[in-house]
Amino acid sequence: MKSDKIVIGIDTSNYTTSLGILTTDGELVANIKIPLVVKEGERGLRQSDAVFSHIKNLPLIMERARAFITDREVICVGVSEKPRNADKSYMPCFLSGVAAAESFSAGANISLKKFSHQCGHIMAAVFSSSEMSLLNGDYFCVFHVSGGTTEMLRTRFCGNGFETTLIGQTADLNAGQVIDRVGVKLGLSFPCGPELEKLALKNTEKIPKKKISVKDFSINLSGLENLADKLYSETGNKNLVAAFVLDFVGRALIELANRYTDVYGDTKFLFAGGVMSNSIIKNMIKERFNAYFASPDLSSDNAVGIAALTLYTK
Repeated sequence: MKSDKIVIGIDTSNYTTSLGILTTDGELVANIKIPLVVKEGERGLRQSDAVFSHIKNLPLIMERARAFITDREVICVGVSEKPRNADKSYMPCFLSGVAAAESFSAGANISLKKFSHQCGHIMAAVFSSSEMSLLNGDYFCVFHVSGGTTEMLRTRFCGNGFETTLIGQTADLNAGQVIDRVGVKLGLSFPCGPELEKLALKNTEKIPKKKISVKDFSINLSGLENLADKLYSETGNKNLVAAFVLDFVGRALIELANRYTDVYGDTKFLFAGGVMSNSIIKNMIKERFNAYFASPDLSSDNAVGIAALTLYTK
C-alpha cells in the first residue's frame, strides 16, 4: 500500500521557481517548475527581477501542487535558503522560497527544514541516479556545474545533510556562463545549453584541442569564450564552435577529476547541475570514471532534491 504521507520541497533559484513532492516511501509524486523569463538577447537576470518573478510564480506553483496534496498528509516542508554550504553564502532570490515555506509550515503546523541550493542539487543527483549507497557516510567527490557554480567538492552524508569541502573550482567564469555567452552570440535562446548541444551533435569537423589552463585545483574558463569567438569569426561554423566549447568544458572537468584522484585516490564521482545534463560532456566523463549523474529533468534547477533531503535527513 502506497503511503499517503508526503514531504514538500521548495526552491527559488535565479532561474526557476520549483516545488517537489515525495511520499514518505521515497516515491516521486511531483516535480513542478516555472522557468523565470529572460528577455531575448539577455544573459541572465538581476536579483530584484528574480525575486519579483518568484513572488508571482509561487502562488501558481502552489495551485498546481493542490491536486497532488489533496487527500494526502503533508508532514514536513523543506526549502533552499542559500546558494551553498558556506559562511556568508547569500542570494536574495532564495528569500522568496523561505517566506513561502515558513508560511506553509506555520499554517499547516508542520516542521520546516532548511538546506542550501547546492545540497539540493547533490541530493537530486543521488536520488535520480538511484545510487543511495552514497548516503552511507563515506566520502565521494561531487562536481556541481551550472551557470552559477563550477565547483569540485569532497562530500559525505552526515545524517542532517551533506558535509562539503570545496576542493576545486573555476577561477573566473562558470562553465554554464561560458556556454550561455557563446550561445547568445550564436543567436541561441537563453539558457543556451540544450540548443548548443543540438548544434554540437551535428558537427562533422575536427575539433581543435586547445590547452586548458589549470593551476592546482583551479581552472580558467574565461579564455574559452575568446577562443570560441575567434573560431566563429574564422569559420562561421556554429556546429563546430558548439562542439569545441562542450569538448573544452568536458576536458577541463576531466582534468580536475584526475587531480582529485591523484590526491585522494579512486572514488565515486557524482555530477550535478544544469551543465551536467549535456550528453556530450557526460559521455566523455563516463569513459574515464566511476561516475553518477542526475537524470536530465533533475540536472537543472529543481526542488525534488530539497524534498529528498527533507525526507532522508534527521
